[in-house]
Amino acid sequence: MNRTTTIPAEVTAPAAGVLMHTGYAQAVAGMAYLWGWPIINMINRRAAVTQAPHPGLLNGVLPVAPRGRLGMLHDYIDPTETFVTCPNQDVVYGLGYFALDEEPVVVQVPDFDDRFWVYALYDARTDQIGDLGKPYATPPGFYLLAGPNWQGATPDGVQAVIRTTTSLAAIVPRVFMDDTPQDRTAIQPVINQICCYPLAEFDGTWKTTDWAASPTIPGPPADSEGETTWVVPDKFFDQFAQALDEVPPLPGEQALYDQFRLLLDAAGNNPDLAKALVETAEQAEQDVIKPFFCWNHNGLPAGNGWNRSTHNAQWGVDYFNRTGTAKSNMFDNRPTETQYFYTDHDGDGQQLVGAHRYEITFPAGQEPPVDGFWSLTLYNDQHLFHPNDLGRYSLGTKNTNLLRDPDGGLTLSAGGPQPKDDHASNWLPAPQGPVSLYIRAYWGQQAILDGTWQPPEVRRIT
Repeated sequence: MNRTTTIPAEVTAPAAGVLMHTGYAQAVAGMAYLWGWPIINMINRRAAVTQAPHPGLLNGVLPVAPRGRLGMLHDYIDPTETFVTCPNQDVVYGLGYFALDEEPVVVQVPDFDDRFWVYALYDARTDQIGDLGKPYATPPGFYLLAGPNWQGATPDGVQAVIRTTTSLAAIVPRVFMDDTPQDRTAIQPVINQICCYPLAEFDGTWKTTDWAASPTIPGPPADSEGETTWVVPDKFFDQFAQALDEVPPLPGEQALYDQFRLLLDAAGNNPDLAKALVETAEQAEQDVIKPFFCWNHNGLPAGNGWNRSTHNAQWGVDYFNRTGTAKSNMFDNRPTETQYFYTDHDGDGQQLVGAHRYEITFPAGQEPPVDGFWSLTLYNDQHLFHPNDLGRYSLGTKNTNLLRDPDGGLTLSAGGPQPKDDHASNWLPAPQGPVSLYIRAYWGQQAILDGTWQPPEVRRIT
C-alpha cells in the first residue's frame, strides 16, 4: 500500500512566542540531538581540517588542507591517527572540505589504469554524492564540484559538473595499494596527480604534487583515548542553528525544522529552557549516542554473529543508521562501492578479547566475492588501530604472502601470541583487551549486495 502523503501548504506551522514547558522542550531537544549529531560532527571536522594554511599532514599524520583543496597521503594511514574511527590500511587516503556555493572546485582525475579507486564525495548529512570511481568507469579529466545554489559558467575542458546537495561538502579519495615495496613505488606517480583547487585557478593544465614530500603542520595533540571529540554536548545547541541554516530540509523534514527552530527561539528567551537543552544533550550523548558504538546497533544482522551496514552513505531520513555510523565508523562508502561487516563477538556470542586466539576460515571459493578488493581488519575497543611491532592491522587482497589451507581455503587468525609456524603471515596482532573485527568488500558482486554471502563464524581456539 502506498502511504505517501502530501501535506498541503496551508497546514498550520508551530506558533511562535509560546511559553514552552520543560518537558516538551526536552522531548524535541532529544530528537534534535539525534538528528543533528552527524551534521554538527561534519561542521566541526571542517573547522579543524581547513585551519591548515596549506596542504600537508597535521602532526605528520592526517592529510589536511585549506578550504577548497585537499591533502593526500602517500602510504597507508598512520596507525596513531584519531581523526576518524575504523580507517583501513588497504588504500591511500585523501581529505578535503569545501564550501561549494561560495567556491566551486575542480577535481582532477588521473588515469588509474586497472587500480581500484573511488573519490567519495559527502554532503553535510554524510550522504554520498556524485559517481567518481572505477565502479563507474569514470574517465580521466577535470570535474567541477558546485553547490546547489551556485550560478556560473562551466569552463571548456571540464568533463562534467557534479552538483552537491549542500554547500558544505567533503572529499575522501581512496586508492587501493598492495602491501609491497613495488606497489608503493608504482602508485606514487598516480596519486601525485590527485588534486582539488578553486575554480578560479582552473587553466586547463594538468597539476601534480609530490605528496610524499607533504610538510608537517603542527597541531594540538590527539585525544589520549579514542577518536577526537567532534560533538560536545554542552555546545551542541549553540551550533544547532548553523546546522539548520546550512543544510536544507529533505522532503518531509520541514515539520522537524519548524519544531527545531521553535525550540531554539523558546530557549533563547528562557535561560531555564536553555539549561534544560544542555542537560538533554548530555543525557542523550550517554543514552542514545554512546550505544551506537556497539556493532549490534549498527546496520542489520549478516549471519554468524556479524552485522552489515545498510543505507551507508545514502541515508536519506534513516536517522538511526546515519547517526550510528557517524558515531562508530564515519565516512562509509555507498553499498555499491563498499559493503561493511563487523562484529564485537565470537561465534558463541562472547566479546572478542585480544588475549585469546581466534580463527576466521573462508572455505575455498568463499572469500568475499568482489570486483575490487576485500580485507579483514582488527580494531581495539576504540575502533582504532593498536600499534604493533609487525605494523600489521589488516589482511586480504593486498597481501601476497597469505598461506592457503590444504583444501584451498583461507584461514586467518587474530589475537593471542604470534604463531610460530608458517601461518604467522595470516595472523593479526591484538591488544590484550576487547577488540572488534571488520570485513570490507569493495565493489561487491551480487552475493555481497543482496546478502547471500555471509561472513564466516569467528571461532575462539585458545
